[in-house]
Amino acid sequence: MSAYLHGFGAHVPERVVANAELAGRLGRDAEWIEKVSGILERRWAAPEVTVAGMGVAAAEDCLRKAGIAANTLGMLIVASGSGARGFPGPAAEVAARLGLDSTPAIDLPIASAGSLFGLALAMRLAETQGDILVVAAEKMSALIDNDPNTAILFGDGAGAALVSARPGRWRMLDAVLHTDGQYRGDLAFDATGPLRMNGLTVILQAARKIPSSITEVLGRQNISAQQVAIFLLHQANLNLLTRVAKSLGVGPEKMFANVQRYGNTSSASMLIAASEWSETNPAPGPVVFSAFGAGFHWGALVASEG
Repeated sequence: MSAYLHGFGAHVPERVVANAELAGRLGRDAEWIEKVSGILERRWAAPEVTVAGMGVAAAEDCLRKAGIAANTLGMLIVASGSGARGFPGPAAEVAARLGLDSTPAIDLPIASAGSLFGLALAMRLAETQGDILVVAAEKMSALIDNDPNTAILFGDGAGAALVSARPGRWRMLDAVLHTDGQYRGDLAFDATGPLRMNGLTVILQAARKIPSSITEVLGRQNISAQQVAIFLLHQANLNLLTRVAKSLGVGPEKMFANVQRYGNTSSASMLIAASEWSETNPAPGPVVFSAFGAGFHWGALVASEG
């Protein structure tokens, strides 16, 4: 069984929220925000913009780039930690707005790591379902308040990837997924108040678990971290990406980073990064995807060109 990544897509809102705009409201200066997060600006969606709406935009971008019509899809997977509480989730609306009337659509309500879990599921289901579109969309600006520890981090946006059993640009080699529910209260949102985050626990666990899962999946494929062409990780903050690079023994230039411009867009961030990177880079070697998020859920996936 083989599965391939055929392409990516992305959408980010037009409104740019720079550190200077947040500084006065949060009682912090712009330099402090950059120092602790590496973020210079982020995108926030307008009040009327929905998670599903951004997901549709990213989906259409991906389908256009891959040269695939929506009505040929065999499955749709939509990951979002900020989708509306209750049911149905955003997958049904995304499917309807893409013109799908019988294609199965699955919601993955997983923040930050949702797109990785979606890719791993699609890799395993592509042989029976055909072309699978994985979408991750987040409106994180609606989940935060004036807590400087969270308000500086998050942005809005959506990403998408097309997975198929048909040969494509990147062959998906292997994936590992993990969950440890004992930390579920350290990063959570239950719609009764703003997002809650124990920043110290989150960063410590992420700094351990991301490199561990990458080492695990690479070891299963007899690939060294030094052989990897690029690491496309969840864009939590710039400091975390630097720590992961150090743990793996690779230079920070191997960690693709756009968190400086978009902030942490939760489950969408990895696919937004992949979309930007893939447009200008030929991928001369293995590519690694990895993410860590609420739950805690985490894992890694490795793919190679051709």
